[in-house]
Amino acid sequence: MTPLIAGHPKGACGKPQSFLPTERKALNTEQLSKKIGLPRLNLFWALSRTPHLVLDLAAPALAALLCLGTFPSLPVLALGLITAFAGYTAVYALNDVIDCRIDRTTAAPDPLPGARDLDGVFVRHPLAQGLLSRREAVTWTAGWAAVAMAGAALLNPVCLVIFLLASLLEALYCSLLKVTWLRGVISGLVKTSGPIAAVFAVNADPPLPFLLCLFGWLFAWEIGGQNVPNDLADVDTDRKIGARTVPVRFGARGAAVIIGASLLMAVSLSVILIPFLPMPPGGLYLAGTLLAGFYFLLVPFHRLWRTGAAGDAFGLFNRASCYPLSILAVTVLDRVF
Repeated sequence: MTPLIAGHPKGACGKPQSFLPTERKALNTEQLSKKIGLPRLNLFWALSRTPHLVLDLAAPALAALLCLGTFPSLPVLALGLITAFAGYTAVYALNDVIDCRIDRTTAAPDPLPGARDLDGVFVRHPLAQGLLSRREAVTWTAGWAAVAMAGAALLNPVCLVIFLLASLLEALYCSLLKVTWLRGVISGLVKTSGPIAAVFAVNADPPLPFLLCLFGWLFAWEIGGQNVPNDLADVDTDRKIGARTVPVRFGARGAAVIIGASLLMAVSLSVILIPFLPMPPGGLYLAGTLLAGFYFLLVPFHRLWRTGAAGDAFGLFNRASCYPLSILAVTVLDRVF
């Protein structure tokens, strides 16, 4: 495996733009946003990593559909989507608010036209780069959190508890950056909280085997397709700031082994889950699930295993982000046809 290049490879993402501290002081947030040519609203969407967030919404939708066996009522569907969007928006923004000081010490590209990193579609870390004020970021985060809490309480009080625990875990995850590589486990817990909450939104007493299998499936996807690949691409930067991550602790090869094992587990559990579904799926679901796992998880992992390049780590991250959406599409088609 060839050495990884930290951050975004030169030539793949274009020349990154960043602002010196003196330049940030000389310009206010509105002037900075005009300087990089982004509408103000896009900076808030960037704070919550909205392009990635929209893909993540497929996971709770998929979990609710699999648990219920059919489509939920229109009111529950509408309220669930609003609540999930608000919850993900708040939690992603919370990450950048808490990590602002750390993000300022790293050379985050800004903006990234044609970036290969899904989280940098608009701009990376707008708060840390002085494009948003802390008051604006906190207000944005708190506002969406309030919407999420109200919606969760209406769906099921258990959903509200899950959201509050996920927010606390996200704060804990950020605080452990320089403490332990095991914080990746917390990332898995946070990412699975949305789908688990969606299950309780449509079924107050879901079967435990289904719940455990669903949790394990999405947890393995998050570790192997999201958390570790993202850290693998940033391993050099993480070493410089003293971060404790899986790639820093085990090296590029060790991290790749963990990624591969996690992705194989995710694909396996997607099939093992089938007997626990309330409504037996058709052959389209089984074939589509295996094909999605192969294309969105195993193929990009094989490329990463061969090259070890940062661009391929981002490639795995980006394609794996589409995995829940692909399974959702397969599930909908299977239910309709």
